[in-house]
Amino acid sequence: MKYAVTAATGNLGQAAVKELNRLAGAENVIVIARNTDKAAKLFPNNEVRQGDYEDKSSMINTFNGIDRVLFISSQPGGKVDRATAHANVVDALKENNIKFVAYTSFPDAQNSTAALATDHSLTENAIKEAGIDHSFLRNNWYLENEIGFLQSGAASRDALYWANNKAGWALERDYAEGAAKVITSEDPREVYEFAGKTRTYDELGKALQEATGNDFAIKQISHDDYVKSLEKAGLDTPTAELFASFQDPINSENLNKESNDLEEVLGRPVTPLVDAIKEVLAR
Repeated sequence: MKYAVTAATGNLGQAAVKELNRLAGAENVIVIARNTDKAAKLFPNNEVRQGDYEDKSSMINTFNGIDRVLFISSQPGGKVDRATAHANVVDALKENNIKFVAYTSFPDAQNSTAALATDHSLTENAIKEAGIDHSFLRNNWYLENEIGFLQSGAASRDALYWANNKAGWALERDYAEGAAKVITSEDPREVYEFAGKTRTYDELGKALQEATGNDFAIKQISHDDYVKSLEKAGLDTPTAELFASFQDPINSENLNKESNDLEEVLGRPVTPLVDAIKEVLAR
């Protein structure tokens, strides 16, 4: 059985390849990346192939001889819109008669009102319409997304936020390990809602206090004041607004999705939040 991981040089991809190497052997895991030089340095024991979502022909070529694919979703904002880029990948999967694909999607993608969910919903539909056996890995929020919040508390500065709801934070490596276990499973489910325990920012802040031993304020402020705080920290207005927008899916309740799917697939508890925070801050 030959496995492939797309977008393998990203943090999630790297962790997934590492786990797949452990589960299936590096000789059976193909690394797919735009930057093959970077990939070759990261994965000296794996076969590396070039693949760019924005270039359908490159994806068609790269999937030759592959049985199962972990299709890691791209970031929005590329030269080609994400829905089109993802459609290129799905077309390439179909042309190569890929037996199975696990796609990293968004929580409750088909019903979510979050703007980020739209491309994921379209991609899920395209995979189904292509007739490819699949699992949709609907990942909740990565703890690493909160690095600014975490670093503030680590520096004994006020930990600020504006979103008034919950998210199921977990480490990227936990999501990656779950993905690797799904793609190597003999009987995977169609949908997994992967998440840690849902918590508020106030709860995240208290875990941060415990992890750091620091006594700092955990403050909810308005969206506009949050943008201003980022500007005061040195960000230009567009960048500050972009960073503030990362909390939109939390505020809109789209990440408040309780699920035990991740720990069931892992066969262990999701990394405890205090330990996970220490791990992120130690990098």
